[in-house]
Amino acid sequence: MIKSQYDLVVIGSGPAGQKAAIQAAKAGKSVALIEQTRELGGSCVHRGTIPSKTLKENALRVKNMRSNAELSHFQLREDVELATLIDRLNEVLAEHDNYMRRQLERNEITLIHGRAKFLSPNQLEVTKLQQEAECISAANIIIASGSHPRQPPNIHIDHEYIFDSDSILSMMYLPKSLTVLGGGVIASEYASIFQALGVKVTMIDRYPRPLGFLDDDLTDVFIQAFEQMGGTWVGNTVVEECHWNNVDSVETVCADGNIYKSEKLLCAAGRLANVKDLHIEQAGLALNDAGLISVDGQLRTSVPHIFAAGDVIGPPSLASASMEQGRRASCNALDISVGKMHSMIPTGIYSIPELSSVGLSETQARKTHGDVLVGKAKFDEIARGQISGVQNGMLKIVCDAQGEKVLGVMIVGEGATELVHVGQMALLHEADIDLFVDCIFNFPTLAEAYRVAALQIIGQRNAKR
Repeated sequence: MIKSQYDLVVIGSGPAGQKAAIQAAKAGKSVALIEQTRELGGSCVHRGTIPSKTLKENALRVKNMRSNAELSHFQLREDVELATLIDRLNEVLAEHDNYMRRQLERNEITLIHGRAKFLSPNQLEVTKLQQEAECISAANIIIASGSHPRQPPNIHIDHEYIFDSDSILSMMYLPKSLTVLGGGVIASEYASIFQALGVKVTMIDRYPRPLGFLDDDLTDVFIQAFEQMGGTWVGNTVVEECHWNNVDSVETVCADGNIYKSEKLLCAAGRLANVKDLHIEQAGLALNDAGLISVDGQLRTSVPHIFAAGDVIGPPSLASASMEQGRRASCNALDISVGKMHSMIPTGIYSIPELSSVGLSETQARKTHGDVLVGKAKFDEIARGQISGVQNGMLKIVCDAQGEKVLGVMIVGEGATELVHVGQMALLHEADIDLFVDCIFNFPTLAEAYRVAALQIIGQRNAKR
């Protein structure tokens, strides 16, 4: 067996793993990056973020062309292949893979393709395809192996009729109908994207509304937009089983006696840490009750020299947060001074319409601060919203009871994931609400919504005095 020694070994080449490896290499350490698949980038690049957002952009184009029927009588072919709606994806992925490989080579990082498992707290065995296994020793190890879709025991994912979030884009053709189980981020994104493409989508979830971590007024806008496109939201409903009826449809049987039929089904029931074959118990580790790896504020596990970052440690499960976690885990492992990691990480939901938030929601703010002031700006009252046809949107600012400190910003509507960063900067600098009024925004832009919402809060503040 081949034996190798490194200062740091990183397991997984997704957003967290990639940044962790590069950070350590730039510090002059010997680094190995282990990736079990042929491609680099993990689920984020190949099955999640990039493919789904590529599909979303084309879905938006289709939706906009349909909405401008006076300009063109656009209609998708009935037998349209899903691959044609993710155009240039292979080119994008290939270029991204080449970029990452060049980056690893430039930083003299050893890339090892193979399946890793712990032999001891400091040793890993890597099994390669048709090659001799390699035993790797490391002073520090970072687990960044990502996550995989959770499969409920009552639902058999066959990847032909019933899909999970990793396999949904492997469908050959765009289905005529789709049932989506779940009301979380992934479910909401895919449900709205496929509905915008003209698929008849039914969302079913046990909770009363989707995206329950957001305020009701934001999810109200999402549900309204989804239903206006032709979708159906079914909340407060427990699914008992799903099965292909061997004839023409997937049948979803619910506890209330209702049966929903569709050509295909997506089960979006959350994700679990990808550690099945890692044998973490041989390193002295165990998963917590949520099926994740527990870490402290330094991203250190219960074994002092083993760190974890990204989806394996759970929320916020954002590519942006995973990148920063990977970098910080590497710095902490190597005793490199690193600044404070801000908690003001925006949440971006790439549904149609988009939703994004940063800081405290109105619900959270009322629990923490009691009385708060809230200002809202609807996009149909903003010139750019009317010009661009982006009218089913809203920007909300939450402020303290005195109407001074900004506590949070929430946005629903196209462009929300870009627009939220203005609010993020205000929160990071602990800005007063007056900042948005004193600021002159380009006209016409959706950013003017910040000023409209802020003026509402200042009006409430003045009325209280």
